Amino acid sequence: MENYRKRIVDEILKKKLKGKGAVLIQGPKWCGKTTTAEQISKSILYMSKPDEKEQNLTLAEINPELLLQGEVPRLIDEWQIAPKLWDAVRYEVDHRNAEGQFILTGSSVPAKMEEVTHTGTGRFSWLSMRPMSLFESGESNGEVSLKDLFDENKKVEGINNLDLEKIAYLVCRGGWPRAIFMEEDIALEQAYDYYDAIVNRDISEADGVSRNTERVKNLMRAYARNIGSQASNDTLKNDIIANDSSSLDTDTVLSYVNALKKIFVVEESPAWNPNLRSKTAIRTSDTRYFIDPSIAVASLGIGPKDLINDLNTFGLLFETLCIRDLRVYAETINGKVYHYRDANDLECDAVIHLRDGSYGLIEIKLGGDKLINEGAENLKKLETRIDTTKMKKPSFLLVLTAVGSYAYRREDGVCVVPIGCLKD
Repeated sequence: MENYRKRIVDEILKKKLKGKGAVLIQGPKWCGKTTTAEQISKSILYMSKPDEKEQNLTLAEINPELLLQGEVPRLIDEWQIAPKLWDAVRYEVDHRNAEGQFILTGSSVPAKMEEVTHTGTGRFSWLSMRPMSLFESGESNGEVSLKDLFDENKKVEGINNLDLEKIAYLVCRGGWPRAIFMEEDIALEQAYDYYDAIVNRDISEADGVSRNTERVKNLMRAYARNIGSQASNDTLKNDIIANDSSSLDTDTVLSYVNALKKIFVVEESPAWNPNLRSKTAIRTSDTRYFIDPSIAVASLGIGPKDLINDLNTFGLLFETLCIRDLRVYAETINGKVYHYRDANDLECDAVIHLRDGSYGLIEIKLGGDKLINEGAENLKKLETRIDTTKMKKPSFLLVLTAVGSYAYRREDGVCVVPIGCLKD
């Protein structure tokens, strides 16, 4: 494809195809699922192609095997409009007895899985895609690798080229693949169009429940105001009620949030639960995040200049951008992103935990010596509470910043890295 930028999941997809007969790529609309799959596919079936859709749906009912014929790996795009294809793919994988046969992609709207008889265990692998990280979109120079941070002997050095104004723009533009090729004022409109699609249609398609557009807007605004926190559904409800004249209960709020999760608009960070030296209680609530900071920007109706004039909001939305990028980078090393907070309000913005038990602790700050020092001291304090007789010591302590001229390792061992220097 013209202007296709290499994605980090490209290599992950190739690897997964070597181990399973089929791979299901899932994630938000417009994050590039189909385009990425097209790069590796040898044949493609577009289920929703207008002049073939009805024929495809009929064949899916009476002879689905015919739709699966073609050179492999074969891409089945928008497979979810004909859920019976799932069982057909599973059957073909079983009888071909070979890996790398199919890639399934589709809209973020969930398929009607009640029409599926088999879970796909052992035949399917799942691959999550998100909007582009700054390294993928070309804004980060990638001079510091997250993978290398787990090697304590690796040098940490890099030169940052992004200033605060550029970071504010990138938060508002988001990681939508098409937007990175557009003029800045046009690119900024894309998140607002995405937001409009969510509130007017997508959230109702998530589970077939028609939802009030204004209430969806109020929910997303409340969610954006509580981003990066462990705000309860009751807290969201009270925030919404201030802008909603009708009655509202917590279960309704929960149903709205769950619908946003189903269409991959929100992706919350689970709590990290380490072994501690003390009996300090660890808070177990998930931390609220949109899958991309631009959705929060559109929900609040703001832009880059507003962020520069409100550094508190800027900091929270920058944190969302960093969590997005860390999730993308961590996928390549079999890592997951968590959040830590205990009953004494000691907090760590991100914990990258690998399958082998290795982990790194990360604080996210806009920048400046004062904030960097605060972040470093917080990380060192948490490190002393971890019981290293029962788990590994952290592989690294990192303050991830928006600005700063350099990436480096401090004398106390804490790494300071601008987001514009980081890669997978």
